[in-house]
Amino acid sequence: MGLYIETRIDADLDELWAHTQDPAQHQRWDLRFTEIAPLPCAEGEPRRFRYATRVLPFLTVSGTGVSAGEKERPDGTRTSALRFASPHPLSLLAEGSGYWRYVPETHGVRFLTGYDYRPRWGALGALADRLLFRRLMGWATAWSFDRLRLWLERGITPERALVNWLAELAVRALVLTACLSGLRLEPAVRVFGPFGAAVAYLCPLLLLVAVSLALLKAPLACTPAARRCLRAPVTAVRAPRVLRTLEEHG
Repeated sequence: MGLYIETRIDADLDELWAHTQDPAQHQRWDLRFTEIAPLPCAEGEPRRFRYATRVLPFLTVSGTGVSAGEKERPDGTRTSALRFASPHPLSLLAEGSGYWRYVPETHGVRFLTGYDYRPRWGALGALADRLLFRRLMGWATAWSFDRLRLWLERGITPERALVNWLAELAVRALVLTACLSGLRLEPAVRVFGPFGAAVAYLCPLLLLVAVSLALLKAPLACTPAARRCLRAPVTAVRAPRVLRTLEEHG
């Protein structure tokens, strides 16, 4: 799989399963989707769904997918696999597949995903994907996983978590703007008189500290952050059997 994201969530396995398998719950925490709606399917067949993503206020791309899950496995883990495709000409993502794996631990669940996709638009699409889109997809997945963790562990709803993130982003942007808005040292020399030289000496250092905090300080505990997730597997992983079965079914 091209992308891998992993987090640990201190929550009940059934609760995590419900929040990720129910389309209405899933679309609330997953930044990659604006809407996920089930589609009719025959009894015994894999579940089918329609998804939509609002790229811009006036542009929404959509696609369809099929998913299947293994809720009861001999080792106590659970797995969900899916295949998806978008016929929309403006969607860089043409088709792909992936899985979710739920691994119970002493304190909570190890929740991970692996997925890959084929970009459209030929060589230009492949270049845009390698330089930007794939990085953005990885970040959005990790950020969403942490938003889900905050929901289950701390009761912070996805909507509240988004507000927290935007507010913290705004504060960091304001700090950067204040530091880089052309602050001059000459006024400090005049205002502080004999201490002006010392102030002028310290200002660059203080500015450096402020910029470093704005850019590098860890997010607040109530704010979702992609950096809290593991972005590469510690050991080699294989796609689950249910994904291969789903691909054969499709």
